[in-house]
Amino acid sequence: MIDEEGNQLGVLKREVALQTAKERGYDLILVSPTAKPPVCRIGDSGKFKYEMSKKDKEAHKSSKAGVMKELKFTPKIGRHDIDVRVRQAQEFLAKGHKVKFAVFFRGREVTHADIGARILEEVTQTLADLGEVESPAKLEGRNLFMVMSPKKGKIHAKDQNTESGSQTVQSQ
Repeated sequence: MIDEEGNQLGVLKREVALQTAKERGYDLILVSPTAKPPVCRIGDSGKFKYEMSKKDKEAHKSSKAGVMKELKFTPKIGRHDIDVRVRQAQEFLAKGHKVKFAVFFRGREVTHADIGARILEEVTQTLADLGEVESPAKLEGRNLFMVMSPKKGKIHAKDQNTESGSQTVQSQ
């Protein structure tokens, strides 16, 4: 058992611990029920819940939820269009974002899913130094999807400081 100032009071029976907490005008808070013996502390339960929610929010804020960017292709896409999308994917991966590649088939194009697979394979080979395939190409209905995530250590330090929602597009 731990008192309100953080000092250890030792191992006490439950009834004694509850009585001690009531005498001091605080609640008995179960901190770690799975420990042997269970760890309790004396304190204000409302304040404890508030502090725990603040810690959870801070931990959630600091853990970067992987932002997913999507790039779309068709089987009849031109060489230049592939290059443009690969450059966009390089920027996204360099900033630490995941990239979802999608090849959309219209009508009877779906019978030639191998063309879409070749496009995605070419993109994978081009981006091999910046990212790794998180989920390989899968055909779902009339769409072929693949997800790439950035390789560890390949994120540029200056790009980490930018906001994940803002993007700048420069015209040529």
